[in-house]
Amino acid sequence: METKANYVAVGAFVLACVIGLVVTVMWLAGVQYSQEYAYYQAYFKGSVTGLGKGTVTRYNGIEVGRVTELAFDPNDPQRVIVTMQVQPNLNIREDSVASIETQGFTGGSFVEITGGTARSPILVAHEDQRYPVIRTKQSTFAELQQSAPELIAKLNTAASRINDLLNDNNRRAIAHVLSNLDETSQVIARRSADIDATIANANKAMANLSDATNSLRPTLSHVDLTVEKYGKVADDADAFINGDGLAQLSDLVGEMRRLVANLTQASDQLSRQPTKLLFGDRRKGYEPK
Repeated sequence: METKANYVAVGAFVLACVIGLVVTVMWLAGVQYSQEYAYYQAYFKGSVTGLGKGTVTRYNGIEVGRVTELAFDPNDPQRVIVTMQVQPNLNIREDSVASIETQGFTGGSFVEITGGTARSPILVAHEDQRYPVIRTKQSTFAELQQSAPELIAKLNTAASRINDLLNDNNRRAIAHVLSNLDETSQVIARRSADIDATIANANKAMANLSDATNSLRPTLSHVDLTVEKYGKVADDADAFINGDGLAQLSDLVGEMRRLVANLTQASDQLSRQPTKLLFGDRRKGYEPK
């Protein structure tokens, strides 16, 4: 009887645990279904591999909801409409952006919503939209996939050029250059004393040149002064030519010419009649009757 009593107690305990578990699950399910959600849509162009109903939706890295529906855009067959169910208190802004991201190269995909500033208005649905539409962008992985062929082509081109650079002829040429460099370095090592002497002589020549330059400075100062004086004389000559001095000089030259002519005439008369200067002109003029 005691053994049967233990079995009954254990069975009652297990039954109570099962009932409690069922009640807890029903309560959690009721809370979940009674909770209100906000719905948004995002239009992704191209493949949405990895997305499905129930895919996680994150906002700035924090899980905030799930994907509820995937559908093709009837106006553009290249686009896929992704409907998301998220927490109602997110207040997603108009400058927010959605993208499809991947947890590493082998992890699952999810929808990441980023951006959004306090000054940007709250994102709302337009008249022709069922839900507010979040702007989209390509994910980093998708951009890498698109740029991979171009990157591989560039790598192939670089590899071909490297192979061309390292052909037999170029390798021999490089070996010859290295051999010449080795010989040159050996010659420089043997001539190190001569090189040091040349450098010392160059330093001495530079010092002598500096001393010569210092000694020439007074002469250059006198030259500058002389040039300045000649410049002043040139300015005075230019002012004389362009001003009234040239006209006055011309008048003076005319007066000197007339004076010389008068003196010449008087000299000629004195030569012909030397007494005229002492007694005057004694000739009587003709008087008509």
